[in-house]
Amino acid sequence: MASIDLPKSPNVFHPEKPSAVGSRNSLAQEYRDQQNEVNQLLEEEANKVIHHLTARLPKDVLERLDVMGSVKEKLYNYFNQNYQNMFNRYMVTAEDEMVKKIRNYIDKEETKVLARYTPKEIGDLLDAVGGADKFNTGEIEKSMVNMYGHLQGHIQRGVNELETHTNSILRQKTDTGAFVRGENAYSIVKCAFKDNLLKPKTVSDVKLSVNILDSELISPIFHYQVTVEYLIKDLLSKHIIDNIDRVIEQLKDERIDQGQEELSDSEIIFNKIGHVENYTDDKPDDPKSKRYAIIAKAVFERITELRAEIDPAAFDPQNVRENIKKIVDIENIRNRGFNTAINSITSILDTSKMGYQYIENLKNSREVLIREYEDTDAANLPDERYQIRLRYFDNAQLIEERKAYDVQIKSFETEVQHLWDILEILYQDTKSPFKVNDFEDLATKNKGKIRKQIKEKSGEPVYEDIAKAWDELSLVKTAETEVERTNRTYIYEKDKIRQKFIIMRNRMKQMYGYQYPVQRRVMEDRLAFLERDYFRFEYNINPYHLNPGLLLDVDITSIKRKKATLDSMANVLNEFLHGVSKGFTDAAFASFSRRRSTVREDITQSFGGDSGEKIPQQDASPASAYLDLINSDSPVSTEVEAPEAPKALEAPPAGKAKAGVVDAKPAAKKGGGRRSSKAADDGLKEI
Repeated sequence: MASIDLPKSPNVFHPEKPSAVGSRNSLAQEYRDQQNEVNQLLEEEANKVIHHLTARLPKDVLERLDVMGSVKEKLYNYFNQNYQNMFNRYMVTAEDEMVKKIRNYIDKEETKVLARYTPKEIGDLLDAVGGADKFNTGEIEKSMVNMYGHLQGHIQRGVNELETHTNSILRQKTDTGAFVRGENAYSIVKCAFKDNLLKPKTVSDVKLSVNILDSELISPIFHYQVTVEYLIKDLLSKHIIDNIDRVIEQLKDERIDQGQEELSDSEIIFNKIGHVENYTDDKPDDPKSKRYAIIAKAVFERITELRAEIDPAAFDPQNVRENIKKIVDIENIRNRGFNTAINSITSILDTSKMGYQYIENLKNSREVLIREYEDTDAANLPDERYQIRLRYFDNAQLIEERKAYDVQIKSFETEVQHLWDILEILYQDTKSPFKVNDFEDLATKNKGKIRKQIKEKSGEPVYEDIAKAWDELSLVKTAETEVERTNRTYIYEKDKIRQKFIIMRNRMKQMYGYQYPVQRRVMEDRLAFLERDYFRFEYNINPYHLNPGLLLDVDITSIKRKKATLDSMANVLNEFLHGVSKGFTDAAFASFSRRRSTVREDITQSFGGDSGEKIPQQDASPASAYLDLINSDSPVSTEVEAPEAPKALEAPPAGKAKAGVVDAKPAAKKGGGRRSSKAADDGLKEI
């Protein structure tokens, strides 16, 4: 029987025939009642939401919810459209396409068995001789992996969109929580909602800044100008850390297998620090030092100050440094991290139907700017738009950004204070000397009487002689510590500038009323200019709040009752963070590879062991048992004595610490963890 005579699945397109392309039914489902299962699932989900609403909302609100139709019907239709149409169609198509992909492969395998004149051993031999590019199933496997990857992406994107819309319906508002979900919420540096200047009642502007640290990036990012020497040393450092982690994992497994306690977090850190000197040292001038065990010192000397580009006049393809640079460039270590981030954000925008008309990729500066529209004039742009700025910062850049931020704050303080002084002079000039205009005039008029009638009798100093610590604009500033000096928030200075804006505007209204002389118009124009630039500056991110890493800065303008761009951008941000960031991990939770309670030998509650050891007698005296308990380093069972520590992991004598292992526990008492009955009785007598 030839393989061509074997029956094959129908290669047709039909919405109802089982296993046809685009069909709702599949042979892999074995004719299950699919519609009944979907109806049961939708009914259960709708009832859960209805029960939640009826339990939480007041009765009058529930009555108003049913005015325009049943909430249950809306939920049922919403779940049905987003779940059934998305999941069933994709799943059925995936199952049938997978069958079609592997059909030819199955035919080949059956041909190999049916063709008696070709022994199976010959086929295996040809498969081994052919190499990786012949007689293998690599292409079929790649096709299946790509198919399932696309399927998973479609389902995940649909589920994320469904979750975002459901949360929006339940909250009936849009806030910071609509953008980034809980596992990535820590990465938000700033999120601000404010009314649009041109259309404050109907349109809102949103600024969202997300900082992904260097240690959290899946693919590390390096600046274009970084040297080849730094790249190689960074790879060596990762190699050393990986080796130390493997040694620690092996040590932890050995302790667990031998019945000892697990290493604590601090002990793991101390052991890692103790192993560092096994791989490197602080002798850069010694060619025989451990740091040059993998790459020789002469190689580092040849690539000193070698950057991304070499002068064509000095380029020689046979030099050592040129070949080392070529090896590093082939691996694309310098560019792959930032290119991965760009590919991720652009592909997600494309698949999420978030098109963009303008993109500027400043590769050498590690910055990319994406705008939905090329025009930057807000008056000519629609009310639904976005702008994304993705930039990588290192520590040197952040230091310069902080210096510029300091200068800008001081400049605003100087300009605002200058306008304040001018307004104060004009205000004093407009006051009449013959009447009381404000509290200062009243205090000046009665200053002499207060001195003679009150202060001279009591002996207290007059008001004018008392030092003033409060400027009546903001509360007294707390003295700075090292934390505030290195991480300036400028909250005090910003509050003071805002208060001056309010006071100056009110002072001008009080001075001029409904009159608009040239002095008032000039000062109001200057005040409006300072306010506009100051609030635009404050809308930006304080670089003191950033850490070296990737900064994603998103500016969104969206209609308040529509929120189309807001909802779509929420899915884009979550998918992007999932693709480029490892996220926050707590080492304390990740350190336990195995629990001792699952590998203990005494978990079976047996009274004897295979080794033939005798169970020691328990002390008859309760006092001696209590002393044994408080003198032991590990928990002691009241029934059977804990096994003695193996010789290999016992604490070494003083001055002869085991190489590579740091003992962070207190030294054991002489004689072991448990004392004899006589020693216990002696201790009891001393008590």
